[in-house]
Amino acid sequence: MDAEEVCRDVLEAAPQQPQALYLLAESLRLQGRHMEAELQYKRCVLASPEYSEAWAALASILFEDLRWEESRRAANRALREDIWNGEAAFVRGALRERRGDYAGADRDFGRAWRSDPQAWPLPHHIKDEDLEGIIEEAIHSLHPTLQVFLSNIAIMLEDLPSDQVLSSYEPPASPTGLVGYFSGYTQMERSPEVPWSNLPSALVIFRRNVERVAHTRAEAVEHLRQTFNHEVGELLGVGHEELPEEPEGD
Repeated sequence: MDAEEVCRDVLEAAPQQPQALYLLAESLRLQGRHMEAELQYKRCVLASPEYSEAWAALASILFEDLRWEESRRAANRALREDIWNGEAAFVRGALRERRGDYAGADRDFGRAWRSDPQAWPLPHHIKDEDLEGIIEEAIHSLHPTLQVFLSNIAIMLEDLPSDQVLSSYEPPASPTGLVGYFSGYTQMERSPEVPWSNLPSALVIFRRNVERVAHTRAEAVEHLRQTFNHEVGELLGVGHEELPEEPEGD
């Protein structure tokens, strides 16, 4: 019997049992069933308003769904119940980051890290010149054909993806996990009948998400290499598995 079944059996006998509601929501969340998980987290905090972990998990679900204000309220409530709730501190920090409050965001990220350094590692800030070198190294790791192709594509740096970029994916892209994004028309979409479809394209790299997901130079290079493969595939209108394979050595 799996965790979901066990929780549902418990809830048949005790429908408002907070721990069972929370564990059911966690099981659903791990399965990617976020709408169902959201419902169970809400049932949990209604049954037990002091349940900080449920408030924090609810804040994360709402954050990934781009429901910023609802997420902020849930994260603040979680921290009111437990000031050292790492997940809630991270979500609140990410929300502050999106508002441009980088100092406040770093304070919250620091609080999350102090609560659990393994679960919430601090972002590794990268200087512009270092990030440019990492991008060049990631491009150099690609197949030579892709390197030539990318030499004709502008590569731009921005701090974070906009709401518009995030919501262009279905489901929405992760606000803290999206490392890069192709901006422009794919080769398949270009047409002489639509002049602006032939404007130069660009690959946009989101620096603060690179800093978040990569804690060593090698990790940053690998994340960017995967991003370039995926986004070049998008640009050409093919799956990344159809692209030339990376060279095995220099």
